[in-house]
Amino acid sequence: MAANNLVRSVFNGLLRKSTTYKTPVVCRFSTLALKQKYSTIKCAVQIYNSNHLQTGNISGVRKYSGGPPLSLDLIKSRVILVLQLYDKINPEKLSVESHFMTDLGLDSLDHVEVIMAMEDEFGFEIPDADAERLVRPKDIIQYIADKEDIYE
Repeated sequence: MAANNLVRSVFNGLLRKSTTYKTPVVCRFSTLALKQKYSTIKCAVQIYNSNHLQTGNISGVRKYSGGPPLSLDLIKSRVILVLQLYDKINPEKLSVESHFMTDLGLDSLDHVEVIMAMEDEFGFEIPDADAERLVRPKDIIQYIADKEDIYE
């Protein structure tokens, strides 16, 4: 309760017009600072033009790093790892040539969950028309390599 009141009072104070900049400011609070007995509140202050706040055109922009460059070996290891961590697949039966339905005993719902796990792992969406063709780990590896323009 005290933390909510403290956050609200600091946040409301920062939303007022700044006398220095003559523009509204928006504050993001550090949860670490709130955990430190509320002694100091560190916040990143972003200054926007007043027309952005009035029209509601503020959008959160996330900046991600590029990550390591992909290779076929890295894609293969990541696909196999995701499949090994899937609870309905026996890791001992899993190979690059294993068929999801016949060799591993997955049904269509499990196949959809595997494709969704691959989408989460590699950060892009796989259309349903393409997902129907991905019935082996080697198919997934080849699809991702083609999508990312990796040829070795």
